Amino acid sequence: MGRAFVAGLAVVAALTGCTVQAPDSEGKRRSPVHIELPDATPSPDRPPAGDGDEPKPGPPSHDDKPGAAPAPPRVLWSRGDTGRDVRELQARLRQVAWLFDGPTGTYDEPTERAVSGFQGKRGLPRTGKTDAVTWQRLLRMTREPGRWDLYLMGGQPAEPPDARCRTGRVLCIDKTSRTLRWMVDGRTVSTMAVRFGSQYTPTREGVFSVYWKSRDHVSTLYDSPMPYAMFFSGGQAVHFSADFAARGYAGASHGCVNVRDEAAIAELYAQVRNGDKVVVSW
Repeated sequence: MGRAFVAGLAVVAALTGCTVQAPDSEGKRRSPVHIELPDATPSPDRPPAGDGDEPKPGPPSHDDKPGAAPAPPRVLWSRGDTGRDVRELQARLRQVAWLFDGPTGTYDEPTERAVSGFQGKRGLPRTGKTDAVTWQRLLRMTREPGRWDLYLMGGQPAEPPDARCRTGRVLCIDKTSRTLRWMVDGRTVSTMAVRFGSQYTPTREGVFSVYWKSRDHVSTLYDSPMPYAMFFSGGQAVHFSADFAARGYAGASHGCVNVRDEAAIAELYAQVRNGDKVVVSW
């Protein structure tokens, strides 16, 4: 009976995770049962498993609300802007036949209309302002303009004057910058864009003088008008050219120095005298 009771107690202890403890080294008897807590049982000093690993719930989601509208593309140039970048814009618009005047370097009404038309054709908002999206689209459709594409109708800066122009009254003509300076005693009075002869009819270079002025001259060789003509070398003269005014550097003269600004050459004609020096140089 005693042995059966002890055996039964051992079975219960094994099943419940308990062990019977023997007396310690001092002969004192320990508590008859030591309970082994399972590893998964949380201790008072540690949060339950998972509390430190799982994210805590955040604020309520607002997925049902629409997101903020995307910012419009940055505007690069618009009406009233000026400069070299505007010239390039105009030169590229000319390449795709949206602009026919200029380049002038000024973002004017024709430029605004051209940009608006270009935008509408490609499904972009028709603002007339050149934004980053419009500019990138235009870049992909055009080539890099050369110098004389940018200054097709004049407006280019003049180079420093030739040393021979620094004394007296001089029509100082520079083939490199395609400009004419009217100079008096080293001071530039006015500057204007000019055009020269082609490779087959080149404008002669050197130092000359005005020997004849003819206000309403007509060429006897080509039967073409040469208003405000100031002859300096044989049949070559500085004069107004309607063709230069209309086509810019897309054309050339037969050797004369063409001016496209009629008001400017009319004023120049009134100031220049026979005998004034003419310098034509590269």
